[in-house]
Amino acid sequence: MIRLRRPALAVALALTAVTTALLGLAGPASAHVTVNPTEATQGGYGRFAFRVPNESDTASTTRVEVVLPENAPVGSVSTMPVPGWTVKVEKRKVDPPIEVHGSQLTEAVSKLTWTAAANAGVKPGEFQEFPVSMGPLPQADRMVFKVLQTYSDGNVSRWIEEPTPGAEEPENPAPVLALAAASPSATPNASAGAATPAGDDDDSDGAGTALGIAGLVAGLAGLVLGGLAFLRTRREPVPRA
Repeated sequence: MIRLRRPALAVALALTAVTTALLGLAGPASAHVTVNPTEATQGGYGRFAFRVPNESDTASTTRVEVVLPENAPVGSVSTMPVPGWTVKVEKRKVDPPIEVHGSQLTEAVSKLTWTAAANAGVKPGEFQEFPVSMGPLPQADRMVFKVLQTYSDGNVSRWIEEPTPGAEEPENPAPVLALAAASPSATPNASAGAATPAGDDDDSDGAGTALGIAGLVAGLAGLVLGGLAFLRTRREPVPRA
C-alpha cells in the first residue's frame, strides 16, 4: 500500500473535495416547463417553443395548456403542427385594440391547449416542444406564461408561480420571456427570438459549463502533481561537492 505523507495527503484530499463539489454543481437542475429562447425584442416577431419535460416515472403527459398573459397581449399567434397532437386556440376581447400592420385588432389569443392522441403522449424520461410564432411582442419587460401539464393518471403539474427577479426560484415556476427595448435602428420584423433556434442557449451554456469545470479540474490536478514533486525533491539528499 502506498503511504502519503501528511502534506501530500492533505493536497490529495483537497483535490477530491473540490472535484466532487464541481461535479455536484454540474448536475442537472430540476426539470420544469420553459420557453425557448428566453429573450426577445419588444415590437418584434419570433419563433418560440414551450419545452415540456415529463417528470413522472409511470404516466405520460397527455395535455398542455399555456395561458398567455392578460397584461401583455400579442396580436398574432400561430402554432406549428406537432405530430400526434391537436391544438385548440382560445381568444379574448382586448381594450384598447392591438395594432398589427396598420389594422386594429379587438381580439387576442388567450390560451393554447395541446392534446395528445392515443399513445402519443410524452412518455417518462422524454420531453416535447410545442412551437409557436408570436408578434408583435408587447412593450413590456417580460411575458409570464402559466402552464398546466396533465398526466395520463390524472395528476396535474401547475407551472404558474411568477418568478421574482433576484429572489430564489419558486417551486413551480412559470415560463418567462424577457423582452428588451428595440434599438433605434431595429426593423419592426426583427426579433432576437426569431434568429435563435430553440434550445441553442441551453446547449451552449451546458457545453461552456462542462469545459470550464474540466479546465478547473485539470488545473487542480497540475497543482497537486507539482506539490508532490516539490515534496519529493525536499526528501532527496543534496549531493556534496
